[in-house]
Amino acid sequence: MILSNAATLVGRLLIAALFLAGAAQKVSDPAPVQALLAGWGLPGWLVWPAALYNLGAALCLVAGVAVRPVAASLALYCAGTAFFHLIPEDPWQMSIFVKNWAIAGGCLVLAAHGAGAWRLR
Repeated sequence: MILSNAATLVGRLLIAALFLAGAAQKVSDPAPVQALLAGWGLPGWLVWPAALYNLGAALCLVAGVAVRPVAASLALYCAGTAFFHLIPEDPWQMSIFVKNWAIAGGCLVLAAHGAGAWRLR
C-alpha cells in the first residue's frame, strides 16, 4: 500500500512538474507559443489562458485536489495540443507529438486511479 501511494504521489508530482514548466515557459517567453498558434490561424493571446490552465492543473495535481477530472482534462489538452506538433518533415516536432500522446496516457491512468491516499483533504 505504501509503495502504491508513493508511486501515485511521485507520478502526480512528475506530471505536475511538466505542466508547471509549461506555464513558466509560456509566461517567460510567450513568443514561440504565439508563433505556433499563429501558424494554425489562432490568436496569440491564447497563450495566456493556456499558461493559466497549465498552472492551475499542475497545482491541483500537486495538492491531490480534483485529480480525476483535472487529469482527464489534461489528457484531452495533451491530445489536442499534440496536433500542433504534427509536422512529419520535422523529427523534433514528431517526437513532441508522440510525447504528448504518452503524457495523455499517463493522465488517463491518473484519471482512472485517482489521487491516491497522499493528498490534501
